[in-house]
Amino acid sequence: MEQVPTSVLSAERCHLGEGPTYDAATDTAWWFDIRERRLFEHRFAEGRTIVHELPRMASALARIDSARQLILADDGLYVRQVADGGLELFAALEADNAATRSNDARVHPSGTFWLGTMGRGAEQGAGAIYALHRGRITRLYPDITIPNAICFSPAGDTGYFADTATNLLYRVPLDPSTGLPVGEPAVLIRHEGVGGIDGAVVDADGMIWNARWGGGCVDIYDPAGRRLRSLRVPAKQSSCPAFVGRDLSRVLVTSAWQDMDEAQRAADPEHGKTFLLDAAARGRAEPDVKLS
Repeated sequence: MEQVPTSVLSAERCHLGEGPTYDAATDTAWWFDIRERRLFEHRFAEGRTIVHELPRMASALARIDSARQLILADDGLYVRQVADGGLELFAALEADNAATRSNDARVHPSGTFWLGTMGRGAEQGAGAIYALHRGRITRLYPDITIPNAICFSPAGDTGYFADTATNLLYRVPLDPSTGLPVGEPAVLIRHEGVGGIDGAVVDADGMIWNARWGGGCVDIYDPAGRRLRSLRVPAKQSSCPAFVGRDLSRVLVTSAWQDMDEAQRAADPEHGKTFLLDAAARGRAEPDVKLS
């Protein structure tokens, strides 16, 4: 386990911190506390974190343009106005299924948005992975228990996703122009040992940075699935990374205290906080999502 300079970006504890992303145009990071229906906004220039209360559970955010964001919530996709936080439904998603909620998501370089759902109690096979392409939502992979690690190669010709319940990370060939599959998924990584595969992001060199839930670290894999490094995170339930900063060299990592009793929380004093790792990464900026 490698230790890099690490600081607490936000000491506000998240029940289930997830879905971090970074808006390079405004030098602002965004992430969620899914369970507590909160959206965090950190303005690096001001060194200030703002917490926005949400009317429903939400788990991921993508930039549409300077004024609008797309929010993935437990019943669909919403357009959010950055200026006042106003939400307008863009498209329903499993709105008729109260047993599921949203989870992991990421934007493909083409602007297509991959998004996942799961059972509120992580019921086996209750979720799925979808793609929003040209305004239409298509189900790509059904029978997913905990969708995670959705991310893409820099060229957009490869997609990755995982089911944390099985600890398998898949690789699938994609059409770079659409972000849609052109072949079948194949297992790239079978994680064994401590913790589970959680959120992930790919850097400019094609390396996969994966937060290990229960392992208190971010594992870095090459495109062949070989683990190169493991960077320590101060909270055991590290959940998702994002490249941040003007040069995208630092890594924001969310964490959670979900399912931890008092004794477990006491043994993990930094639980639920959000961290900044000075990892000297070669990160990539997140693309904007395209709605049509």
